[in-house]
Amino acid sequence: MRAVIGKRALDRTAASSGTVSRFETEILAQDENIDALATLNSAWVSKAVSLSKAKKVILDIDSSESPVHGSQEGSAYNGHFESTCYHPLFCFNNYGDCEGAVLRPGNVHSADGWRRFLSPIVDRYKDLDKKLYLRGDAAFASPDIYEYLEDNSILYAIRLKANNNLYREIDHLMTRPVGRPSRKPKVFFHNFSYRAASWDMPRRVVAKVEWHQGELFPRIGFIVTNMSSSPEAVVHFYDRRGTCEQNIKEGKYALTWTRLSCTKYVSNRVRLALFVLAYNLGNFMRRFALPSEVSHWSLSSIQLKLIKIGAKIVSQSRMTVFQMAEVAVPEKLFRSMLARIHRLGRACARAPALSL
Repeated sequence: MRAVIGKRALDRTAASSGTVSRFETEILAQDENIDALATLNSAWVSKAVSLSKAKKVILDIDSSESPVHGSQEGSAYNGHFESTCYHPLFCFNNYGDCEGAVLRPGNVHSADGWRRFLSPIVDRYKDLDKKLYLRGDAAFASPDIYEYLEDNSILYAIRLKANNNLYREIDHLMTRPVGRPSRKPKVFFHNFSYRAASWDMPRRVVAKVEWHQGELFPRIGFIVTNMSSSPEAVVHFYDRRGTCEQNIKEGKYALTWTRLSCTKYVSNRVRLALFVLAYNLGNFMRRFALPSEVSHWSLSSIQLKLIKIGAKIVSQSRMTVFQMAEVAVPEKLFRSMLARIHRLGRACARAPALSL
């Protein structure tokens, strides 16, 4: 990176670890700088989404566990995860970009602070002419969330916790199919109108019942939705929410964004914001720079094969040459990546400017 910045950077030493630490825990920890980090991430994601011609964006919202191993401020024991942790909230889009993340104490509910977190993301898309969809697990099955999404014309599919009233609606599907059980599960769908006591109106609920060989009872799931698609399409749409959990795992294992070891809570907020920026940089490289034959690479593969590779730097009077071995990435593939990055610069120049 020092060579990319300029030749003079090669003759100077980088900042010490203590200086970088003070910059992170003192300068960036100021309120206006924390807000600036969030604004920067929003600008990056908006620019990346604006390059796509797709007219819809799917948002996946989910919480996660960040275990701590000390007395970090704000950490607490979480009975669900059975650990002392932070309990951050994440939102990803269908391109794998992290729309935002917020650090929360370890003992809060999974949906705590959802409106304050989600509203800026929704407001940002009002200027991008994109149709919004949202998926969430049963932790977000709340009438306040349904009403907010409906008021903003957002289509949603949210898992619903089972209860006796819902079971009665699918009573006709609870009898095991006659005949020899097949190796392939037998799946049945049903949709109906349902109104819980806390709801202000009836809503559509889709049920999925799976009979598996060797299992005495069926696997049952309920989804509340305002989509008009077939029950099979709604379930298929919701099932793809698993990509959000994969994105969170990539952040954990490739970037170790669970490493929130600062004593102060505000310093860990900064660290999580920096991790999110690093994650999006990696995902942008995967989306825009990798050719189709390697577009399936994980962030860990990108780290090991593109970033953490040895190179010999030869500085000349008119140029700086990087000599790299073709062990992981052949020259032809590397040239293709550089060409895509070069074209991306022109595409970003033509993209509409953002008002921040």
